[in-house]
Amino acid sequence: MSGSGTGGPHRPRGSQPLGPDPLLARVRDRMLARSEPVTGARLAAAVQASGHLLGSEGTLHAVDRMRAELQGLGPLQPLTLLPGVSDILVNGPDRVWVDAGRGLELTGIRFASDSEVQALATRLVAAGGRRLDDSCPCVDVQLQGYRVHAVLRPVSTGSTLLSVRIHRNRSFTLGELTRGGTLDLQCEALLRAIVRRRLNFLVSGATGTGKTTLLATLLSLSGPQERLVLVEDAAELEPDHPHVVGLQSRHGNVEGGGVLDQAELVRQALRMRPDRLVVGECRGAEVRELLAALNTGHDGAGGTIHANSAAGVPARLAALGALAGMAPGAVALQAAAALDVVVHLHRSAGTRRISEIAVLTIADGKLTAVPALVRSGGEYRRGSGWTELERRLEARAAADSGAGSAPADS
Repeated sequence: MSGSGTGGPHRPRGSQPLGPDPLLARVRDRMLARSEPVTGARLAAAVQASGHLLGSEGTLHAVDRMRAELQGLGPLQPLTLLPGVSDILVNGPDRVWVDAGRGLELTGIRFASDSEVQALATRLVAAGGRRLDDSCPCVDVQLQGYRVHAVLRPVSTGSTLLSVRIHRNRSFTLGELTRGGTLDLQCEALLRAIVRRRLNFLVSGATGTGKTTLLATLLSLSGPQERLVLVEDAAELEPDHPHVVGLQSRHGNVEGGGVLDQAELVRQALRMRPDRLVVGECRGAEVRELLAALNTGHDGAGGTIHANSAAGVPARLAALGALAGMAPGAVALQAAAALDVVVHLHRSAGTRRISEIAVLTIADGKLTAVPALVRSGGEYRRGSGWTELERRLEARAAADSGAGSAPADS
């Protein structure tokens, strides 16, 4: 589809500008007049009681539209049904974009005005238990199946901004990712060994490269007897595993109380007997608690981190450590002892691929990511860190053999 929004496969039916709807207003008022769950039966009754003669098919269509308005994403709901759509971005009433894996594409969805966009954003934020107004002009909430971020004017220099990340309840196997081109068989075998031998790893990459998807896939390889404890800012990880428990951070209320951040959740997770401690995304001071935990016998851990390359992960860890009051040298020493591997993802032309697997080592007091397996020209070649990675895998295999309790690969 071209970026003009004048046609193409991603232009949903009914993409004309959306103006005030008397039927919607009546049904909304009727539904909100009683504090009962919004069900299909109640919606159908409200539509029929509105006085509009729609017929059977018209009533069903109206009920679907009302459900989207009152429970879902309103006029954006049809976009969630399009294949591969992961993000919906509203930059203004007539600028609604989607990302379906081929880069951003302009859709035919139109709002009547910015006030319509603001009304939708306010309702979605309220559904997440928070408020969007002049006192809280930037809000991020997690809804059922969606992560919603909204920004009001004048913080937004143009229109109300609405960003929706769609959470697909779909776990991929490592084999599926291999067949899809994210990695090859050599890389797949290495990742299986890393998980089986319980090396601690971070999945790095830029936004939208598939870090959470890959992390969930790798966690799914954990032995069925292992207990996975997940710590996340917004619950998104869904590994295919029989024993998973999750902790999600909590924002403060209007008065600023009730905050529960990831650093505290990592401390709580350590009391929950985790076989694998997982931080969905290392983005703040919780890196101190994570590194401390991994240096006290918690192996097989995983997480994600934003970085432009595997080589940039040490600097990113140092920056996060600074937020927790850690000196760069302390971060380097702690990370070198706690973390083994960085798996870096890169996205180009809508295709997500593992571009590098690197080993974290320390030299002259500095943390360094040494390439062990690098993608080049469509194939993977071994780098200078391959020998060290093999050594770590062999050492862990020997330890497991001596203990007689090597986790089973799945």
